[in-house]
Amino acid sequence: MPPLATRRLGVELLDDPSGSPAAVETSLHNIARANRWFGGTAAVCWGLRRALHGVSSGARLTLLDVGSGLGDVPRAAAAWAARRGIRLVPVGLERHPVAARLAVAHGLPTIIGCASAPPVSDKSVDVVSVCMVAHHFEPDSVVDLLRTCDRLARRAVVVADLRRAAVAAAAFRCGARLLRFDAVTRGDGVTSIRRGFTTPELAALLARAGVAATVTQRPGWRLVATWTPRP
Repeated sequence: MPPLATRRLGVELLDDPSGSPAAVETSLHNIARANRWFGGTAAVCWGLRRALHGVSSGARLTLLDVGSGLGDVPRAAAAWAARRGIRLVPVGLERHPVAARLAVAHGLPTIIGCASAPPVSDKSVDVVSVCMVAHHFEPDSVVDLLRTCDRLARRAVVVADLRRAAVAAAAFRCGARLLRFDAVTRGDGVTSIRRGFTTPELAALLARAGVAATVTQRPGWRLVATWTPRP
């Protein structure tokens, strides 16, 4: 499969794996704060609650998180599962070497690789999660990404991303200034929202990928899609 095509609408720092390490580290720390305060982490945990409904306490499951960044979301997911008696073992997949190094430093085992050709065997993990990553790619590449997730997962896939709305961009600008994000992260956040999806758009991409997913709006202008992968 060819590399996933970066979205042509706008430019973000993390689009380029060769970006300045210092700038990338600063941005990733602020993105982790945004995930915590603006609903990204909560969206993934909500999706896991739906996807893992009926899993008994004491179960052990593996989680592959695609595009892990700092690793904050999969680590939070593991903590969420632990509170419910489920041992969720997370591993990251990250194409950005700086992000992968930082994720490992924060306690997340991370594979360096592209989601278009992940060095992971089919049906080798229980759950695949993708948090705030899909909007970085052109629609055809999003479809390829969704198919890859379906191919790798045994039990469930959780995709969380941004819901495009003018009010979301305005709210982010305000919140980012209050939290004193750097200028690059502030600009990239607005670009990310512009690159986001409406509910029908994400549903259409999922249909093109051939997966029977449910798309739900969540707080913080987030969309969450969950489904059971094909055998």
